[in-house]
Amino acid sequence: MTALISTYNNAMEKADHASGWLTPTLARVVFVAVLFVYYWNSATLKIDGSIFSPSAGAFGQIFPKAAEAVLYDVSQMTFFQRVVIFFGTVAEFALPVLLLVGLLTRFAALGMIGFVWVQTLTDVTGHGVKLGGLFDNAITLMDQRVMWTFLLLVIVINGAGPLSVDRLLRLK
Repeated sequence: MTALISTYNNAMEKADHASGWLTPTLARVVFVAVLFVYYWNSATLKIDGSIFSPSAGAFGQIFPKAAEAVLYDVSQMTFFQRVVIFFGTVAEFALPVLLLVGLLTRFAALGMIGFVWVQTLTDVTGHGVKLGGLFDNAITLMDQRVMWTFLLLVIVINGAGPLSVDRLLRLK
């Protein structure tokens, strides 16, 4: 029995050592595999020719009630709406790319957490999506966004891992 416990303890010691680099690396890989293309495609739908020219889709995604009120006419957007759409689109392009390459990774993951919850607020208040709740035996928007947040928190807490530009810059 002592040998079994000793073997278990040795294996767990090795797993603890590996978790220092494995956990953040896998968190970034999972983010890229699951959410990178989702956010990239969403960002491309928000531009109409250039980053400075928001599309009716962007207007409708970010300000759904205001867009509907003016029949999605982008010329009716306020200055504030244009600024929010511009910075939201830039963030939707830049933050996932920063996570992909592992540059300013903790900052990018924290920014993505904010982005996810602004997106959630817009989905619920603007698009009428039901938020749902935790521990209710159903997969809801809340469950999905909490999982995304947890994934990103792993990166905020642990950093980018060894396969990252952050690590290269730290080595120099």
